[in-house]
Amino acid sequence: MSRLLKLLSIVALLVITVPQTGHADDFGPDAAGFNKSRTQAINFLRNSQADDGSWTTANAPGITGLIVTSLLQSGVSIDDPTVALGMKHLDSHAKKDGGIYFAKSNHRNYETCIAILAFNAANQDGRYTKRIAAAKDFLKSLQWDKGEGLESTDPGFGGAGYGKHQRPDMSNTSFLVEALKTAGVGPDDPAMINALLFISRSQNLESEFNNTAFAAKVGDGGLYYTPAAGGSSQAGVTANGGLRSYGSMTYAGLKSMIYAGLKSDDKRVKAAMGWMKKFYTVDENPGLGMQGLYYYYHTFAKTMDVLKVDQFADADGTKHDWRKELAVKLFELQRENGSWVNKADRWYEGDPNLSTAYALMALSYCKPLSR
Repeated sequence: MSRLLKLLSIVALLVITVPQTGHADDFGPDAAGFNKSRTQAINFLRNSQADDGSWTTANAPGITGLIVTSLLQSGVSIDDPTVALGMKHLDSHAKKDGGIYFAKSNHRNYETCIAILAFNAANQDGRYTKRIAAAKDFLKSLQWDKGEGLESTDPGFGGAGYGKHQRPDMSNTSFLVEALKTAGVGPDDPAMINALLFISRSQNLESEFNNTAFAAKVGDGGLYYTPAAGGSSQAGVTANGGLRSYGSMTYAGLKSMIYAGLKSDDKRVKAAMGWMKKFYTVDENPGLGMQGLYYYYHTFAKTMDVLKVDQFADADGTKHDWRKELAVKLFELQRENGSWVNKADRWYEGDPNLSTAYALMALSYCKPLSR
């Protein structure tokens, strides 16, 4: 970006602050600390954007989409030069089939889902309505169902993954469900109903919704990566062949269940909530330690927001001001240049652009609140 555009962006940012209330019984972090952290992160992303509007690489629209979304969620205007250039780059990846992805990508579902979130966040005047609708239809065509030769009894049925020639997984499916909901798809739509089948089968809970070979082997109510194609968990396997639950997939799964229409009294929701209560933490991604930490923080915060809770009670009954606890942890981990980076760089979190996008989105749910 030119020096003038960057200067205009920084000037515009000065008004994006949360008022300081100063009440001891407020929820969330101190407003001054929150504003400082968010401002530093936004400025880092402004400065790390390439001249073509992308971040990290022009061939990874998923990263650009996450960053644009994080900026918009953080109060940056759709007309801001950084956002406008990022959206232009993202739009350049739109294809005739409705998808939004790099032409040679194996991540068509992931990239299109993220693009829908970005386009929706920038769609105040309806400029991207047609783009979102086309992308929604494209995502439905990618979902693993009878079109891919699967019967509804197959563990992979209803899920989404990294291309049709690989297995569906819980991460891609959670992005699918959120993108579909964002695009206006309701819980009665077949795509949502089928996605819920896959999500239920990715949970360590034996029930009428889950009779996979893994359903009863762990039984802790958490979720793992995939029951498809022999099953896999990034957290490993138990001695009896069970697939271990872990934090990021459990939060992603619960959020997806709610988006797909499940209520708080559903046994699947209760079981996932029970796992979250038992393993509540902002110090690590439970079950994976530091791996996927910022993905976890983003998913944790969004799920808590979906649950509409200001204080989360863990298994011991201790109530946590999750906004404050997460924000303070993010303040501690933020680098001097405003970015975040994960030394455990699995899943590309060694890229400060990606980790900063996740962290900034997580912060957007941690705004200080007055009781």
